[in-house]
Amino acid sequence: MDNRSFILSPSLLAADFLHLQRDVDMLNQSLTDWIHLDVMDGVFVPNISIGFPVMEQVAKQTVKPLDAHLMIVEPQKFITRFRDMGVQLLTVHYEACTHLHRTVMQIKEAGMKAGVALNPHTPVELLRDILPELDLVLIMSVNPGFSGQKFIPQAFDRVQRLRQLIDSQGLSTLIEVDGGIDLNNAPEMLKAGANALVAGNAIFKTENPLETIKAFKKF
Repeated sequence: MDNRSFILSPSLLAADFLHLQRDVDMLNQSLTDWIHLDVMDGVFVPNISIGFPVMEQVAKQTVKPLDAHLMIVEPQKFITRFRDMGVQLLTVHYEACTHLHRTVMQIKEAGMKAGVALNPHTPVELLRDILPELDLVLIMSVNPGFSGQKFIPQAFDRVQRLRQLIDSQGLSTLIEVDGGIDLNNAPEMLKAGANALVAGNAIFKTENPLETIKAFKKF
């Protein structure tokens, strides 16, 4: 795999919410590929993040594709709202969807790309039958719910297994990894088979986020 072509999707969860327009403008000017929206409901995960009023303003401001990660119960209720807001890629959790195939089809019928996220304890092999329908699989390398958590190293093996599964079916499904990604572990994660990385604190908490993004994109 050509690591130079990997997708970098900074997570707004780590941005400065008092200066959100400034941070979105910075991302617009950067080499980043997507903007990652972490949506939490306080039910599926023990935290609440941003709602539609904030996300809709971000959508108006950004020139980058929006990559929305729904950590919520009953995500199917909000598919058209995310579509109308301008989200290009919508990811739901395997663990939150009783009828996963139906939800994935609804996302695609709404005109968006469809992703499925897996918590750290969920085997990647459970996606074998639905992989042909997916544009992306999101491997969580922390437990979902909070920014700045410690990276779970078992994610490397999970990405390798998922890469083998995707390649064995001749698919082009993207593997995105989210949680504790930084400049130290990003190269190894790309080598394991990931082709999209979410980074939060590793970008926004640095002295010069634009330069940090450039450093990521050199891998």
